Amino acid sequence: MDTKLKLTHLNKNNLILVDADGVLLDWASRFDDWMISHDCQLQDADAYLIDERFDVSYDHGRHCIKQFNESAAIGYLDPLRDARWYVRKLHELHGYTFHLITSLSLDKYAGLARESNIRNLFGDTAFSRFVFLNTGADKHEALAEYQDLGCWWLEDKVENAEVGLGFGLRSVLMAHGYNRDYKNPQIPIVQNWHGFYQLVTDVNQSNL
Repeated sequence: MDTKLKLTHLNKNNLILVDADGVLLDWASRFDDWMISHDCQLQDADAYLIDERFDVSYDHGRHCIKQFNESAAIGYLDPLRDARWYVRKLHELHGYTFHLITSLSLDKYAGLARESNIRNLFGDTAFSRFVFLNTGADKHEALAEYQDLGCWWLEDKVENAEVGLGFGLRSVLMAHGYNRDYKNPQIPIVQNWHGFYQLVTDVNQSNL
């Protein structure tokens, strides 16, 4: 759960902030299957907005997301791409600690299910902080706590990456169909966790 820390005492050089869905976890595949099982038709698998992705209204789609995020399914998501290997490698071989910032739900049990899912996939020690925001909430306030620390911030949503950049974080986007055309030399896009791992370790080497 969200544990308040004295962030000024953190080693910013060994801290990585990460989103969950679309970064650590393959939320979209499980959600798409869930929606299809509820008789919704997938229209555009590359779309980010729910009313563009499915044949539903925006409001109904948001309701579906909240319902899914508070269901038992949220505790059993698969890792995204090669996330499992490289999270463990960054933590165990390079000493990085992760803080999770996710717009999941304010429901207590949804948070517990997500934390259990993360620990089952990535181990008990890689993540030292879990910040659970309301479904679809922006991350301004959560990221403001890390202002000017200069630590890594890995996201899939362009707006959240830009917010992190504005707070002096090293924002990076995980590539998806809905962000692949984004161009900003200050916010690189990586295709997978191997690409992020290379980015992080290359920067470390250049700082030696």
